[in-house]
Amino acid sequence: MNYRDIGIDLGTANVLIHVKGKGIVLDEPSVVALDRNTGKVIEVGEAARRMIGRTPGNIVAIRPLQDGVIADFDSTEAMLKHFINKINVKGFMSRPRMLICCPTNVTKVEQRAIKEVAENAGGSKVFLEEEPKVAAIGAGMDIYKPSGNMVIDIGGGTTDIAVLSMGDIVTSESINMAGDKFDNEILKYIKKKYGLLIGDRTAEEMKTTIATVHESSRSEEMNIRGRDLVSGLPRNISVHSVELQEALRESVSLIVQAVKSVLERTPPELSGDIIDRGITLTGGGALIHGLEELLIEELKVPVFLVEEPKNCVALGTGFILENLNEISKNQVV
Repeated sequence: MNYRDIGIDLGTANVLIHVKGKGIVLDEPSVVALDRNTGKVIEVGEAARRMIGRTPGNIVAIRPLQDGVIADFDSTEAMLKHFINKINVKGFMSRPRMLICCPTNVTKVEQRAIKEVAENAGGSKVFLEEEPKVAAIGAGMDIYKPSGNMVIDIGGGTTDIAVLSMGDIVTSESINMAGDKFDNEILKYIKKKYGLLIGDRTAEEMKTTIATVHESSRSEEMNIRGRDLVSGLPRNISVHSVELQEALRESVSLIVQAVKSVLERTPPELSGDIIDRGITLTGGGALIHGLEELLIEELKVPVFLVEEPKNCVALGTGFILENLNEISKNQVV
């Protein structure tokens, strides 16, 4: 066989690609910079991300995926083509098979859209798998035994919660509340409280540098710059961790409620397993400070943040790629 099998974590915030036998070979932002007049792609990935909020009128930097699904078909296709060409997995006479992960609540129409984009980008055959299942495998959980495992996968666009047993999802829920929404809530909070307009990148930096979602777990300050909404002039302010906890309270409570909803629908025997084993926390959005402690407090169940939460889905595709021939016999996409 000349082709290589590749696994793709097609995320709202980042795209990670795992090549069979090589591991994770690409991790870049899901951003495309376009010429507004011609529609031509100018930059993709990290180079495009650096342009957000800093481009002239004729250039726009966009995220072609929203809430875990394709919002801009052509831009997503161009982005995938760019990344696949960059990692150089196409053979002279062959194209790679692709395993792509998607949220649990995607519709059949959205699944077909993902498959079509991947095929147009160079895939010979495309398989889809649900993100929380792949994240659980990537986190080292043995989901193939008759026992309950629970994972909370918080990405950029969606939070996917699932209880797994015997290699499949028993109960699950997917909500459009994750890392990107955290950024947006911070941006709105600063605008409302201080009358200051800040950019997405500043909001993201605040989230990673000083934000917390658990009371008294972080006490830091950060100076930020933005545009005063009244005068239109640049202005500096200092923001404290406690303020961002307030800004994020409602968003995080939605995640907590979704987790409780999944637990309430879980069969009692599996619930007992979850109490013993705890809940595994994965995804880049799970890195927000204090989330592990807050979930333990709210759920009364052990919660563990894995070592490389952002890489779990991509690492999980690596395991599945080893068994792709078996999957291809059974899966209907």
